[in-house]
Amino acid sequence: MSAPEAVDELDGADVAGVVVHDAVVPARAPWSFVVAAGQTLRIIDLEGNQAVDCILYNAHDTEERYSAPETIVAQGNIFLTTGTRLISTEGRVMMTITADTCGRHDTIGGACSCESNTLRYGHHTKHQHACVENFLIEHARRGMGKRDMTSNINWFMNVPVEADGALGIVDGLSAPGKYVDLRAEMDTLVVVSNCPQINNPCNAFHPTPVRMLVYGVRS
Repeated sequence: MSAPEAVDELDGADVAGVVVHDAVVPARAPWSFVVAAGQTLRIIDLEGNQAVDCILYNAHDTEERYSAPETIVAQGNIFLTTGTRLISTEGRVMMTITADTCGRHDTIGGACSCESNTLRYGHHTKHQHACVENFLIEHARRGMGKRDMTSNINWFMNVPVEADGALGIVDGLSAPGKYVDLRAEMDTLVVVSNCPQINNPCNAFHPTPVRMLVYGVRS
């Protein structure tokens, strides 16, 4: 699938290997892919200020999956950026952030759902598509279900924490063409919901597409 020319100059910069997978995920849509150990996934925020919800699984044993608590403890920081090791429920490194042109990513805000939308924004939002529904659709394609939901990462999402511990969801710091690179340390199933949220500023109230590039050695 072709990508917008505006970001072509970023393709491959400081990433070894060739592109083995290239997909544009439409606004509000799910996506999944197995990134083999040693390959690098680049997530590009094509239009800026788009939140990308993401869950990681061991591709060979999905009972092992991403753990936000283990990751926060390992790095001593609630925000994710270059150098962060993404830790599994078994205490193993799944992926490492090797580049980050945005600088702010969340892993404590969770994923939106029909239920949370109703609680936060009113019953008129109950029918709206949400990230949990996207995850369940993609899980079904991989033979998984609701019990496989776990903590997630919100790429490009700005969730500051106040001195009293209150969380905010505010305008993002991302911009068109900003990206984050993730090097797989094990064969990793990456499941994404390109967040459909329209009730808070995580998407500037307007979901937009993102691009997924996987770099590796072509067999």
